[in-house]
Amino acid sequence: MGTVFGSTGNLAGAQPCDWDQLTPEQKRQRRLENFLNPPGLQFISEKAKNNYKLRAQRMINVYNVTEPDRVPLNLPVGNLPFTNYGINFRTAMYDYSKAVEACIKFNEEFSEELEYWASPWITPGRVLDLLDYKLYSWPGHRLGENVSSFQFMESEYMKAEEYDELILDPTDYFMRKYLPRTMGVLGPLQMFRPATDLVEIVNLVQLMPLASPEMQNMLQKLIEIGQEYQKFMKAMAAAGPSGAAHGYPTVFGAFCKAPFDTIGDTLRGTSPVLKDMYRRPDKLLEALDVVADFTIKSVLTAPNINNVFMVTYPLHKGADGWMSQKQFETFYWPSLKKVMNAFIKEGLIQNMFAEGGFNTRLETVNEFPKGTVSWYFDRTDMLKAKQVLGSKCAIQGNVPSSLVVTGDPADMKEYCRKLIEGCGKGGGFILSAGAVADNPKLENLRAMLAAVKEYGFYKK
Repeated sequence: MGTVFGSTGNLAGAQPCDWDQLTPEQKRQRRLENFLNPPGLQFISEKAKNNYKLRAQRMINVYNVTEPDRVPLNLPVGNLPFTNYGINFRTAMYDYSKAVEACIKFNEEFSEELEYWASPWITPGRVLDLLDYKLYSWPGHRLGENVSSFQFMESEYMKAEEYDELILDPTDYFMRKYLPRTMGVLGPLQMFRPATDLVEIVNLVQLMPLASPEMQNMLQKLIEIGQEYQKFMKAMAAAGPSGAAHGYPTVFGAFCKAPFDTIGDTLRGTSPVLKDMYRRPDKLLEALDVVADFTIKSVLTAPNINNVFMVTYPLHKGADGWMSQKQFETFYWPSLKKVMNAFIKEGLIQNMFAEGGFNTRLETVNEFPKGTVSWYFDRTDMLKAKQVLGSKCAIQGNVPSSLVVTGDPADMKEYCRKLIEGCGKGGGFILSAGAVADNPKLENLRAMLAAVKEYGFYKK
């Protein structure tokens, strides 16, 4: 499954008529060219336009694994745009105007200094409430009011005996079983028969659930959700021109998960899916292939896919220690590689956020053409990653969250210096924290930027 978020530039509207005749490399370069020169984007000033092109070209050079003018910085600002102006994450989730106001103030005060643009894109809390969403806890909803993140609520949302239903018809399975279990508002969908029962008018009796009070209440709640989302979008629009218009490129793009993580995180749960590797390996492998197929379709048919050049994956259960190398090569990697290859063929760069450590996986995953994959590492040995992947892949990450939150600025700068000098040679390196933590120290963010300005310029 995948989601596509807006990005600055890329291919506006439909793909050009010669798209199918292009090679994957040509498609990727065309996407990057449209990122550099985004059609239709109105900059607020000539200075913003020049800054945008400088920063976008810097990122393009990194993704192409060549040397830019300077090492780019992915600054772990986290919740600072909110806390710095007296609101917590829960307030931002429920009072959209306050979230917007805080980000506007942050940008006015810090954007030029930090080379960073804060956007008030938060998940609207009332929408989660109306959905009765089961997959997350959030501030004030099973978590403390001052917590600044989500917590995943894992459960066995798909039973072991339901593998065949998922494999046979994943859309029907999701509509009538999975979604009603994970979103309480959609519970009445369980009353429906499969949509294929409606092939003739005589079977309109299958619409009888629409007469039930439960179903009508669900439909009314969905209208309320739509109305609330309109309020959210209106508030976001009040933030004014995008970060891109101010000279700060956005590179997030599309989002999806490894098929094993879709099943292990979202459907079966960790303990059940690990047992499935032993108890029903053939069914698991068959389901992984099905999930890979609908993940590919979900992303490539998304309305905004022509406007992005990157797909980002949070990788969970393939990390060191979760499974053996043989299990990784059997259950985790083949279906993920299938998804990645499908997107690479469409010119999309694969941005792999390897949570935990991937030290034992580096040689296995290094099998894609140069410039098609970027690795974002949490706790992986960055010098080893540079040695194994650095000639073909961009890499970033590894600055500890503990250092960002509690460290001394001098220690932060020294840590960043070592990363830059160890991983920056030849290009393809972005200075970044291993993960974005709550409550970062402003002085440590300044120290990260000072490090790239002092040590990160390439001599031409």
